[in-house]
Amino acid sequence: MTTPVLTIRAMTRAEFDLALDWAAAEGWNPGCFDAAPFYAADPAGLLIGLLDDAAVAVISAIRYGESFGFIGFYIVKPVWRGQGYGWQLWQAAMKRLAGRNIGLDGVLAQQDNYQRSGFQLTHRNVRYQGTGAALSHGSALPAGTRLVPLASLPFDALLAYDRAFFPAARAEFLQRWIAQPQTLALGLLDRHGLLGYGVRRACRSGHKIGPLFADSAQGATALLDALGAQLPADAPVFLDVPECNPAALALAEARGMVRVFETARMYTGATPDLALGRSYGITSFELG
Repeated sequence: MTTPVLTIRAMTRAEFDLALDWAAAEGWNPGCFDAAPFYAADPAGLLIGLLDDAAVAVISAIRYGESFGFIGFYIVKPVWRGQGYGWQLWQAAMKRLAGRNIGLDGVLAQQDNYQRSGFQLTHRNVRYQGTGAALSHGSALPAGTRLVPLASLPFDALLAYDRAFFPAARAEFLQRWIAQPQTLALGLLDRHGLLGYGVRRACRSGHKIGPLFADSAQGATALLDALGAQLPADAPVFLDVPECNPAALALAEARGMVRVFETARMYTGATPDLALGRSYGITSFELG
């Protein structure tokens, strides 16, 4: 029997709330207020597949700049799995990003499938889980530095710093990411400028810290501890760490965090020249 063709279009804002609920049901633990920054990144790239107006599957195919794209939020409703609907939506996402270098964070079990679509593994990202109590050390700042709210800095300075860690500018996303409710966004400064920044946001369960970027391990440690300060002692805290940065792994483990999940970071083109040695926590598995 021929699989019916899905109606595929961009999600409405309300439908994206549904996608976040599906992500929560999959155990992905999205942020409580992720909808605004994710939707702002590229509304036309949040795709939904429908059968007779019933939502069957969702995916994001976000365009960044002129040459980069990122795929995430790839979910088929359980009752519709194994019937070819996910493949239809996947093809639509890939078509939307045709001609770009495309990235994704895929579960390890799907790595072979992504390779068949032209993706190649570059490194793994590891989700660590800890508690608020483990991040209550209050470590010393590097000499001559101070922590400030990111919102107090010129946004252009933050955007320029972020470019070392992401393959394209992401102004629309980043502006809203640091301004979410129940979010703490801090920058580490010296007299010359920004030396790192980090964001902690409330999630369906506990809090996630991401990104966590810093020019030194000491700076990353100070940011991590400041972001974890004043959380309830038993609050779950999550940090997604590039496995190729030994200092980042050491920091997470020094704070008593344990590995709970891994993804495969993959690209269809050349591996972007990113500052992974200064990446102590990526922004998100869904949008890179």
